[in-house]
Amino acid sequence: MARYIFVTGGVVSSLGKGLSSASLAYLLKSRGYKVKIRKLDPYLNVDPGTMNPFQHGEVFVTDDGAETDLDLGHYERFTDINSTALDNITAGKIYSIILNKERAGKYFGNTVQVIPHVTNEIKNFIKNKTLGFDFIICEIGGTVGDIESLPFLEAIRQFSNDIGKKNSLFMHLTLVPYIKSSDEIKTKPTQHSVKELRSLGIQPDIIICRSEVSLPKDQRKKISLFCNVDIDNVIETVDVKTIYEAPISFFREKLDKQVLNYFKIKNKKLANLKPWFKTKNIVLKSKNELNISVVGKYVDLKDAYKSIDEALVHGGIANNVRVNLNKIDSEKIKSSQIKDKLYNSNGILIPGGFGKRGTEGKIQSIKFARENKIPFFGICFGMQLALIEFARNVLKIKNAGSSEFNKKCTPVIGLIEEWYKKGVLKKGDLKVLGGTMRLGKYECNLLENSLIRKIYKTSKISERHRHRYEVNINFREKFEKKGLIFSGISNNNKLAEIIELKTHPWFFGVQFHPEFKSRPLKPHPLFASFIKAAKNKKFND
Repeated sequence: MARYIFVTGGVVSSLGKGLSSASLAYLLKSRGYKVKIRKLDPYLNVDPGTMNPFQHGEVFVTDDGAETDLDLGHYERFTDINSTALDNITAGKIYSIILNKERAGKYFGNTVQVIPHVTNEIKNFIKNKTLGFDFIICEIGGTVGDIESLPFLEAIRQFSNDIGKKNSLFMHLTLVPYIKSSDEIKTKPTQHSVKELRSLGIQPDIIICRSEVSLPKDQRKKISLFCNVDIDNVIETVDVKTIYEAPISFFREKLDKQVLNYFKIKNKKLANLKPWFKTKNIVLKSKNELNISVVGKYVDLKDAYKSIDEALVHGGIANNVRVNLNKIDSEKIKSSQIKDKLYNSNGILIPGGFGKRGTEGKIQSIKFARENKIPFFGICFGMQLALIEFARNVLKIKNAGSSEFNKKCTPVIGLIEEWYKKGVLKKGDLKVLGGTMRLGKYECNLLENSLIRKIYKTSKISERHRHRYEVNINFREKFEKKGLIFSGISNNNKLAEIIELKTHPWFFGVQFHPEFKSRPLKPHPLFASFIKAAKNKKFND
């Protein structure tokens, strides 16, 4: 039977429950155990697919096409275990399931209530398809004390009783603030957070204390005493310079050992931290560095392009170079500023996105990269805008555009359902946005003798997608006559997946999201190649 570890958070949000869960999962996996991590989000959206990145950060996509919380990206990057649609659920999804059952008469006329109906659905999610796993780590989103978290906390309390305390562990992550003016560490917020949790019937077994500074033994004793937790189970996590120090930090604090001790499991094998030390040293100490400009419209929120940021760092790790990210707001940048903003860039990346806002700034940045032979990487919407830029400035199709933001354009990009003879667009009518895109893993065939085939070292790949609009394949011949080849095509030969410019040192656009499959210990080949090209440009200039 699997052991269950429930991770909750207190005092404030964004303390790092996802990174803590991912780090613990790596340590347990490295010791030889089979681990799965799940995220339970209390918000009422069915999934984050239609949520504004400024509010929620990026939407992470799994192989099977689920739009999930960005923490699943942390899980995959740290453990190299692919998540599925069964590993993230929201209160909105839970209520949708219940209401659909109620409308279908599945409750036989009984009153539908939070207890037992909502809590039972949450418990069903937690235990669904867990056969064969040694540990299931369940992170509960939000903060203890939030009203929307109550059904989830009640569900895990019940679940622990159902399977027995010997098979379940509660891990609580709290903030232990350091007051610089008085040079004091304050444990009172942690005490109050644990008190709130205990009032809901949950006694934490391990407390992880997030702080700016290391916790003295006296403070650990205080937390142990007032929170009724063994002092060895008061674990500190001090702010680190890079998130890739987290597994090292938790290993030093013996978090994995304490988890195994709790479950009375003897295991002499130690987790392998050598790859993480190597990664940390490259990220923090490499003497080589280069600048990558990311031109997008969500740059004001750190987590909006989280997977891309990390994948670029991974590319640096593969090339023993530190990557400095230069975030440029595509909505604010003017044509006259392009040269000054991008001149010192060793590479330029245009990430995915939706809508018209900020597109002209991206198109001007693509033009600058193309004309000045700067390594360029367009992802999803970035690839589509690269095609629009090329169509306008090289093919001289002045009205080239996308039906997404201009219904009167010459449609280089549009909805696949809208194509008909001669490649003209009908007027689209898309009323439902959530879950209606091309989502998840799709295969792609790579053109023989293309650079992309040399990068991947194979003729067929599969990558994760998240987009609604497609390239108008009817323009392929015109593009390729001018050197912009479609080097990756879908199995049915109707969808463009990859473009590359033959007259440029490194100019690629991909319709998919390779960042979702990049790992610090296994960098994605496209990001490794992109950073290699950027590195070559810097040291050859």
